[in-house]
Amino acid sequence: MASDKETLLSMGFDPARVDWALRATNNRGLQPAMDHILENEGKPIPDPSAAAPTSASGSAAQPMDVDGDDEDEDALRRLVGTKTGASSAAAEEEAKSIKCSECGKVFKNTALANYHAEKSGHDQFEESTEEIKPLTEEEKQQKLTDLREKIAAKRGLKAQQEAKEALANETIRRKSGKDIGKLKDEMKAKELVKEAEQKRREKLEDAKAKAAVKAQIEADKKARAEKTAREKALRDGQPIVDAPASASSTPVATASSSSGTTGKDFKDTRLQIRMATGGTPYTTTLPSDATLREVAEFLAAQTLSVDVETVTFAQHFPRKTFSRDHFSKTLRELGLTPSAVLIAS
Repeated sequence: MASDKETLLSMGFDPARVDWALRATNNRGLQPAMDHILENEGKPIPDPSAAAPTSASGSAAQPMDVDGDDEDEDALRRLVGTKTGASSAAAEEEAKSIKCSECGKVFKNTALANYHAEKSGHDQFEESTEEIKPLTEEEKQQKLTDLREKIAAKRGLKAQQEAKEALANETIRRKSGKDIGKLKDEMKAKELVKEAEQKRREKLEDAKAKAAVKAQIEADKKARAEKTAREKALRDGQPIVDAPASASSTPVATASSSSGTTGKDFKDTRLQIRMATGGTPYTTTLPSDATLREVAEFLAAQTLSVDVETVTFAQHFPRKTFSRDHFSKTLRELGLTPSAVLIAS
């Protein structure tokens, strides 16, 4: 049980005034000492050595009602004891956990509370005296099983998502592959068309070159023949003629002479060749001694639709059709000089 001095000190009184009150009341109890302190609250504290006789004499002269103050003293002690016990009990209470004010979950330490705050976004926490009991072995096994199930579920969901993504990627790849294949086919078809066109051009160029070579050969032959004829005429003392005049006796020459023009006077013949199927006409100038076959070769060099062995020619005015027998005759003999229009079919 606490003494009167300890009780007064716990109530917040000054230690010097407590000692003065106990000396003045000769330690007669808690209530007299408290009354003395309250009555002399503003007075200076006297020297203990000088106040001792006075206090002793005063205390001897004044009778004290000890029995009347016992009840008050017990009440004060109970009040002070209750306050002291409550403060000590509050002091003994310590925070044993951290509680989330928003969801009510209790956590054992700050690290777990911070993890919960990051996951949930909660930011209201308070200290709690609630103690978290350690898990039993069965609870630990149950929590471990639940955790494994959650991990397996997450892995399964992730696998499904990856499978969907892989399927989408495969679809895109196949579509792009088809597009690329179609593009390759189109490019290949264009290349084939280009190759065919190139071959056609080469064939036309070859035919033109062949026709030019043949025409040059024929021109060289005729030039040599004319030269030989001139030299022979000079040796024999005969007059020099440019071309034989035998063509004037043929029926074609007769037709030509009937028009008032002699074919032997023209060395070159200008021809316009039209296709029976229509289209742009072909114009050329050949020596008058060139054969109709050379005309066919010239036309075959210009277009692939014409074959030298099958083509035929006709003339509208005067109307005449040239057969294969006429291909060996010259343009002069056929009466096509100095110019003519032929229809090829």
